[in-house]
Amino acid sequence: MYKTKSTVKLVFLVILFAWKSPFSYSQVLLEANGPGDTYELINSILAPGYNVVENPECVHPEFGRHVVEVWDAELNQYVFEFYIHVTPDNDRCINFDRQRMEIKTYDKSPANLIGLPGESVTYKWKFRLPAGFRPSNYFTHIHQIKAVGGFDSDPIFTLTPRKGAVNKMELIHNDQTKVAIVDLSLFEGTWVEAEEKLKIDYLHGTYSINIKKVSDGTTILSYTNNDLLTIRSDNTFIRPKWGIYRSLNNPADLRDEAVRFAGFSIAEGAITADNNRAEELEKFIIYPNPVSGIAMIEYSLRETSDIQIDIFNNGGYKVKTFLISEPPQSGLNRLIIDTSDLQTGIYFVRISNGTFIKTVKLCVIR
Repeated sequence: MYKTKSTVKLVFLVILFAWKSPFSYSQVLLEANGPGDTYELINSILAPGYNVVENPECVHPEFGRHVVEVWDAELNQYVFEFYIHVTPDNDRCINFDRQRMEIKTYDKSPANLIGLPGESVTYKWKFRLPAGFRPSNYFTHIHQIKAVGGFDSDPIFTLTPRKGAVNKMELIHNDQTKVAIVDLSLFEGTWVEAEEKLKIDYLHGTYSINIKKVSDGTTILSYTNNDLLTIRSDNTFIRPKWGIYRSLNNPADLRDEAVRFAGFSIAEGAITADNNRAEELEKFIIYPNPVSGIAMIEYSLRETSDIQIDIFNNGGYKVKTFLISEPPQSGLNRLIIDTSDLQTGIYFVRISNGTFIKTVKLCVIR
């Protein structure tokens, strides 16, 4: 039985920039606020009314919840503590060669908590690995940026400790390229703060991450790339995950772990047109939204261009495609779509022409 909190802090910080700013941000902050109802707190921020907590309690219910809120003397505040056990924990009774205790955003989350092509996003969080942390030599992810739709099995970015002659912390891009590697000892037994920024583009995205010690501000991992893939061309959106996701291929290498997290922050906004690709599309809206039948798509182009409009369901699967056989003219164009054959739920409508992609969220109701 879990105590009901007298107060649940739902902190939605809306930051309004001056008109010259290139971004318009809405920030959401998830903070621990005391023992009890921890999963309810997490869900109320990251996907109200749904479940974003992926835990191993189907096989390990006697332990109780694998995320709790505890007082941290170093930060002088409540924080989230994530537990994982070498046995019997697994991956949600789905995969038995790995273990997962993660939180995420996903298609049921508010639109400002998932990253769409043509948006910027900033993730901030603090975490503390315990002294002597023992990672797998396969994978021990503590943070992932995952894509949804199309080819989405491999993470876009991963922060993962790895066992070796000297244990390392690795930053991996597109599940293949290790773009930054530092000694894991820099992270052990101390709080660190991460700030990660992306501009979401399937050809020329930008990415940066900076991780520093909370105690003295010393940077221990930093990486920047201003021209790389941050979403694949067939993906619908990206989403963050935090927690412990590790391989069980060599369980003797592992031990039971307790990793602390605090101050999860997500800030997303539209990117202003700072390159010719983005400037080609001046407007892309759908109304009414929510819709129960006929909807109107309006888009405005600077120049004549071939256009494709795709509709994806909330699992990232394409359900409708509109190929504009006659290239739309510059200026305002309209397309009428019938949603009466779509089930109630959230969909993503994407417009593309081979050089730009933009996606908006559509709610279908009955």
